[in-house]
Amino acid sequence: MILEESAAVVLERVRKAGAEGDLIIDEGDSLTLKTREGELEEHKVSSLLIFGLRVVKDNRVGTAYSEASDNDALKSMVDQALLNATFAKVEQDEKIAANTGEIRTDDELLCPSDSPTIDDKILFVQSMENELAAKDKIKNVPSNGLSDGIDQRHVFTTSGLRASTKQRHCSAASFALMEEGEKNVMEGSVKVSRQFSDLNYQEVIEDAYERCQGLLDGTAIPTKHYDVIFDEDNQTALFGIFTSMFSAQSAKDGVNPMRDKLGEKVADRRLNISDQPLLTDGFGYALFDAEGTATRATPLIVEGQLQTLVHNSATAAHFNTTTTGHASRSPKSNLGVSLHQMRIDKGADNPSTLFAGKYLLITDLSGLHSGANPISGQFSFGASGFLMKDSKRIQPVRNITVAGNFYDMLKKISAIGDELYWDQYRGALMPHIRFSDVAISG
Repeated sequence: MILEESAAVVLERVRKAGAEGDLIIDEGDSLTLKTREGELEEHKVSSLLIFGLRVVKDNRVGTAYSEASDNDALKSMVDQALLNATFAKVEQDEKIAANTGEIRTDDELLCPSDSPTIDDKILFVQSMENELAAKDKIKNVPSNGLSDGIDQRHVFTTSGLRASTKQRHCSAASFALMEEGEKNVMEGSVKVSRQFSDLNYQEVIEDAYERCQGLLDGTAIPTKHYDVIFDEDNQTALFGIFTSMFSAQSAKDGVNPMRDKLGEKVADRRLNISDQPLLTDGFGYALFDAEGTATRATPLIVEGQLQTLVHNSATAAHFNTTTTGHASRSPKSNLGVSLHQMRIDKGADNPSTLFAGKYLLITDLSGLHSGANPISGQFSFGASGFLMKDSKRIQPVRNITVAGNFYDMLKKISAIGDELYWDQYRGALMPHIRFSDVAISG
């Protein structure tokens, strides 16, 4: 109620200045626990409260934020946003969305509660580190921790919208260094859940240890072209780097190579990609976007054809279409566009087809952002994984480079699996995809 009262005061001041505006309020509480060598290294409880205001007056946009909630601070925020607008260039397309009413997420679904004590959580983290460190060949566990937090976002507008979402995120992560003679490797695992009681540190341990053990003897392989399958996490990361291909903002800015390809074939006809913000199993769940626009499933690629770009209200006005509910904005940033949760439809290939013959399974990529150009599609990443045959590991592989053009790869798909998997952070839902003729340097 206090936040709603503060929002009302802010927006009334905006109205009196002859402007329109929207106010984002982000708040959160989190607990972070880290251990090192069996001892509690970090016990951090933190809280966040930040107000972010966007105003539009005379077709000029101004923003300002405040991390204080007293009346003087909020008044100053409004005045600063209005002042910033006077120095801004004219933006004919950017308005405050005409959304009204109230939107609210289901706390029981997205923010479940349980009743562990802090001692339970500390024991969890210590046990996770100690048991992983005790395993054969493990030199140490350089990173080990637990986080448990609740994030809330509120959007209020001068048009009369009140939107609120509340989500809980718990995660456990452990990374181990394994050594044997001159060989060493560091790998880890992350597990996430909406409540602490659903986390199992044994799963983290076993996954981290298996990753280390699998790659310890890894070597380079001959330089040539291979069929390649990325594991769930790295496939998601790869697609994530190139999501600007769906952005109307990047199209407006002239840096989206897909801008003029709507309705054209841009991928294998078996590929179907959509944004699915309302999948509650995912941690990218969003009932509304940063403008308070209700979200919906949005087809992006249908049978290999580019179906649509994703829009906020400003890009929609620019391209004479309607918003798709993909506005993004932090309290400190300007209006942008982003996906919520990507889904790729499962294909028709069962494991015996998908994993037939020889292929390279990539389980780790490095240099993801420095090694990629979303405009051209070119990429070059360090990689590790396994040379495979008929689902069985032939050889662990390290110190290789995978390179190519992502947009070309979308047209060189040889198989799409018939099962769907969330990545470890539950941000995307995809089947395994087998790409053909991928350049690997050993």
